[in-house]
Amino acid sequence: MTPSFHLRATSPTDQEQIAALYTAAFPEEDLVALVEDLSPKPGVLSLSAMIGAQLVGHVLFTRGRLEGRSAMVALLGPLAVHPDHRRQGIGKALIADGLTRLKAEGVSQVLVLGDPAYYSRSGFRSGSRIIPPYPIPAEWAEAWQWQRLDGAEDDLAGRLVLPSPWMRQELWG
Repeated sequence: MTPSFHLRATSPTDQEQIAALYTAAFPEEDLVALVEDLSPKPGVLSLSAMIGAQLVGHVLFTRGRLEGRSAMVALLGPLAVHPDHRRQGIGKALIADGLTRLKAEGVSQVLVLGDPAYYSRSGFRSGSRIIPPYPIPAEWAEAWQWQRLDGAEDDLAGRLVLPSPWMRQELWG
């Protein structure tokens, strides 16, 4: 039987478990520095999935804006689920909770650069017209995805502006 999990806002005391989670979930990538640079920071929504006192999932949503536009947007990522707890709905639940919270705050659209097969299950569509801070490789075009939260059907357009931790070219391909 799979133990049930619960979601909550991340606590500053979770940082050690978060670092261990990203190391276990992505052994070939070093996402710990980015996660530490982003949380806890104003404008960043950080959510954790817990089984008892063990942190088994984590996601960040970074609020941003589009140059010359008033619409609020957010970037989903990174998202990690411990390898021992995958395929239990934890990642999808973290995404859904984040989208609900962002919608309540008036965020118009959320973007993600990730696997279309995975993120489409949470309502994301490939091929956003929003221009990321750095060009992404052509073979990743379908991985640049979007989802409107404000009820509109069309993808927004413009250049994405994010906080400084996201302004490193290597994060974009």
